[in-house]
Amino acid sequence: MLEVEDKTPLPKPDGPETESLAFRDEEGELNPEFLAAAADAIEASEVERLQKLVEDFHESELGDLLEALEPDQRPRLIELLGASFDFAALTEVDEAVREEILEELETATVAEGVRELDSDDAVTILESMREEEQAEVLDQLPAIERVALQRSLDYPEDSAGRRMQSEFIAVPPFWTVGQTIDFMRETADLPETFYEIFVIDPAGHLLGAVALDRLLRSKRPVTIQEIMDDEPDRVEATEHQEEVARLFERYNLVSSAVVDDAGRLVGVILVDDIVDVLEEEADADIKQLGGVKSDEELSDTILYIQRSRFPWLFANMCTAFLAAGVIRLFSDSLERMVALAILMPIVASMGGNAGTQTMTVAVRALATRELGRANAWRIIRREAAVGLLNGLVFAIILGTLAGLWFQSPQLGFVIGLALVTVLVFAALGGIFVPLTLNRLGVDPAVSSGPFVTSITDIVGFFAFLGIATAWFHL
Repeated sequence: MLEVEDKTPLPKPDGPETESLAFRDEEGELNPEFLAAAADAIEASEVERLQKLVEDFHESELGDLLEALEPDQRPRLIELLGASFDFAALTEVDEAVREEILEELETATVAEGVRELDSDDAVTILESMREEEQAEVLDQLPAIERVALQRSLDYPEDSAGRRMQSEFIAVPPFWTVGQTIDFMRETADLPETFYEIFVIDPAGHLLGAVALDRLLRSKRPVTIQEIMDDEPDRVEATEHQEEVARLFERYNLVSSAVVDDAGRLVGVILVDDIVDVLEEEADADIKQLGGVKSDEELSDTILYIQRSRFPWLFANMCTAFLAAGVIRLFSDSLERMVALAILMPIVASMGGNAGTQTMTVAVRALATRELGRANAWRIIRREAAVGLLNGLVFAIILGTLAGLWFQSPQLGFVIGLALVTVLVFAALGGIFVPLTLNRLGVDPAVSSGPFVTSITDIVGFFAFLGIATAWFHL
């Protein structure tokens, strides 16, 4: 564990060396010269030079710098910057990087950094620590902050309670507009960003909300109750973050109250948090469609990545044996007509790509609730029609090419007919598999890939080799 000293910011030297170095180049990539200068300053423990390099950095840029540095340099950067280091930067790095850094820092340092953050950012950092380390950090925080953070940590992972900010402005309904405005002007510890004022009763139950624009347009003597929306946007603290993000997307929200089971106001979720959720969920879906665990990051170790990818590769190997079994059924046909072996991969590849296209659209539509019972058959018919049309077009193209290549119009006709069959079945498999898995309660993003691949390979080989065997009497 590194002991981090609380260094006060030192005067920053002026000089062409630091001023001329840009963090990013013209293409938006991290500037190697800047990275080298930062690493050199860290190795030489040049606090003034390092502070000059990062003095105007946004938290996201500081996070990018942390990820680009060598693992042993990351905690050293925090050590050298001391009190001037913005701990919000740790929310911008991969989870694996964040965990490695936190393991090297003293709990007192983490507690001091967390104390300056919004509660949602503080929770992001704390949930990356072991429970005993969390407890040590929380014990060093003021009672009010400790209770608020512990309450958020007690909610399920990926829930609204984990994403919410516990800092919000709440007033009683009998206050006037003037009282509310004066309260905000005179209170020093208001949330950094807020869009509405919440209205609560003495027990903390959410009664309504007043948007800031409406508040500022109202006369000072008007009571809050007169102008409040008595049906404000709200989400349950235990609700999954993906459902919350869907509500924000559907109703164009910028903020929403978070309430507990009893309807008491416990926090607020802002649109910037939802942007992160949407990115995380989309990232997870893309990875799972490719047979990769949703939490895999570029910073993960080789062994972890190998172990996480092995199950899906093993599943693909098993399903490949099914396709190989189909090929074995037509081994005599392949021996008699070598052209079939040459053209067979083309049919399988076309079917696999078509199935993946349909599956990707279907999985995404299921995730966003655009595909359901009400429109399932319409979408199925549409995808089948698309498969048929593409099959006819590519049957003409590939059939003509194969016929000319092997000087056999009949072979061109056979592969064209097989291609029509494969593309139709690929389209149907690409949508039926996700729908069926979703109906069974299985995440289609995780499980659809191997099933769709198996269907397209088996149908592709069987259709092409079966039609060819029957047509040429092999």
